Amino acid sequence: MVTGIEAADVMRLLPSRPRVLALGEPTHGEDSLLVLRNELFRQLVEQEGYRSIAIESDCMMGLVVDDHVTAGTGTLDEVMERGFSHGFGASAANRELVRWMRAYNDGRPASERLRFAGIDGPLEITGAAAPREALTALHDFLAARVGADLLPCDAETLDRLLGADDRWTEPDAMMDPSRSVGRSAEARELRLLADDLVALLEAETPHLIAATSRDEWDRARLYGRTATGLLRYHYWMADASPGRMPRLLGLRDSMMAANLLAVAERGPALVFAHNAHLQRDRSSMRLGDLRLEWWSAGAIGSAHLGEEYAFLAMALGTMRRQGVDVPPPDTIEGLLYALPEDQSVVDVHGLGETRLVPRVSPYFGYGPLDPAHLANYDGIVFVKDVPQS
Repeated sequence: MVTGIEAADVMRLLPSRPRVLALGEPTHGEDSLLVLRNELFRQLVEQEGYRSIAIESDCMMGLVVDDHVTAGTGTLDEVMERGFSHGFGASAANRELVRWMRAYNDGRPASERLRFAGIDGPLEITGAAAPREALTALHDFLAARVGADLLPCDAETLDRLLGADDRWTEPDAMMDPSRSVGRSAEARELRLLADDLVALLEAETPHLIAATSRDEWDRARLYGRTATGLLRYHYWMADASPGRMPRLLGLRDSMMAANLLAVAERGPALVFAHNAHLQRDRSSMRLGDLRLEWWSAGAIGSAHLGEEYAFLAMALGTMRRQGVDVPPPDTIEGLLYALPEDQSVVDVHGLGETRLVPRVSPYFGYGPLDPAHLANYDGIVFVKDVPQS
């Protein structure tokens, strides 16, 4: 697939190069959209100096990909199997992205290498991972470098309190709070210990960076964010109040925002995730008769970064294999469908002057753009027709 979108088209929409340039997608699982992403990101890396690529995938698993693209650790097959969540490792376009990043870094000094990150928490649709991996990795990092008298507990205590991982990953807990372990006595104690471990990591920052490296300390911070975030998420999975689901959705995006901001600390970063996670407006979804709303990772990140955050929403015209046909002319997608180009970068100024209505999708996996959000987009990447295959 040859794309007709150039990095220069994107940069013309922006007053200057933002520290974080976020590209949203309207649906998951369409490799043709990821091919477009790959080409656009390649140009932005080569022409604009971006040095990190982050996607909506498990942040812990993403370390496997980062080790591969920066240092050649593991084979490409191994990385695609162990480095992505949500089934994204099966994507040919994601495979090509990893292959290209490794080739780009080959022979470059560490300061010029391209980094990879997952910004999602270890959270699948049916629940959350056990906090064991992140919590024990943080404890191991500290135990090897600070005195035992400073640690809030030993490794055996953590192991005892964590128990079997399947207690944490009980799939029925997503719909039945009583099946969650998140408010057990052990989980409550683990939340306190995790908080103390993170506090110790911060208090020992000068020593830890000098004894290891900034990269290793940053990785330990990721362990800490993930451990405390997962324990918080499990706590609220055990909640039976009406605010349970919007709180869980908000906690997920808050974890994503923290990872996004950590990636931005390293330098100019490109981010790719669903539009609903990157937009500046409140996100929403329907669960039965309930309308759930929460602040997205992009909204939180934009509040921190200000003009250093830019968001391009991606929109599509047709996706016929999923029953998404030509959009009505009074929708954003319908207005853009009248353009002659198969793919285009669109300046949103002026679009809002036309009276537009939200498009209704017959396919649950595709989210059309909301005209009420237009003012908070920095541009739209429009794909007229998603290929059938």
